[in-house]
Amino acid sequence: MAGGLIHQVLRRKLQSQSAVPALSWFTSRKLNEDAGSSGMRTVALLGAGISGFLGFATIASADEAEHGLAVPNYPWPHQGILSSYDHASIRRGHQVYQQVCASCHSMSLISYRDLVGVAYTEEETKAMAAEIEVVDGPNDEGEMFTRPGKLSDRFPQPYTNEQAARFANGGAYPPDLSLITKARHNGQNYVFSLLTGYRDPPAGVMIREGLHYNPYFPGGAIAMPKMLIDGAMEYEDGTPATEAQMGKDVVTFLSWAAEPEMEERKLMGFKWIFVLSLALLPAAYYRRLKWSIFKSRRLVLDVVN
Repeated sequence: MAGGLIHQVLRRKLQSQSAVPALSWFTSRKLNEDAGSSGMRTVALLGAGISGFLGFATIASADEAEHGLAVPNYPWPHQGILSSYDHASIRRGHQVYQQVCASCHSMSLISYRDLVGVAYTEEETKAMAAEIEVVDGPNDEGEMFTRPGKLSDRFPQPYTNEQAARFANGGAYPPDLSLITKARHNGQNYVFSLLTGYRDPPAGVMIREGLHYNPYFPGGAIAMPKMLIDGAMEYEDGTPATEAQMGKDVVTFLSWAAEPEMEERKLMGFKWIFVLSLALLPAAYYRRLKWSIFKSRRLVLDVVN
């Protein structure tokens, strides 16, 4: 009896001693697994972050290559609420268009008479229009004839049709510039950046023959060569013809061509605001006069009767 009791006590003690190492081994193994899974989770999160950053950089690079480099915003003097065009700059810009741009780009929506009172006098514009020859007709005999230009004529076309334009420019079609600052996103800043943004291609960028590298043009390769060069022309008023000056003047001219009614619209808007502000005073007085009776009266409620 005593021997059996001693045997049971010894067996329980051995079981408790063997369970402690097993429990400690299981606990340490569990901690190691948790630490390993936490480390793997950290590595996975870090890898996902790096992959996302690289993917975003790739998308940004692809977007820049597809749509061109983002253009800066320039302080154009005619963008203010009550600002008007610099008419001297419009005249210089028209000179840049005539001597630099008109050989390839048309402005089919602009007539010579549009320049009267804006950049030239009527006599100057008539003399300018008379320098071109316009095909007109038919005459009484049913034949076409040529005549000197007049104020109602549009600016001359550099090419007779689109096929001739593409053939002369290696397959590229020079766009019409009448509405170019409205037809492009952030038009004025884009055109100025494009004209002054020619660079040497960076390392690893190959530009095929006949194209030129310009980071602001979608794709980076443009058929039009750099046209604005310091001192390439002389202004009538003696203004130094730097690249930036010519770019600023021709963009001002193109902005006026796309929106010639801007000054009149701003003036009309200012007149309407002034008239409405004057009408606001009697309206406020009339409202106060009519509602003063209701606002100053006293209501007494007879709750008894």
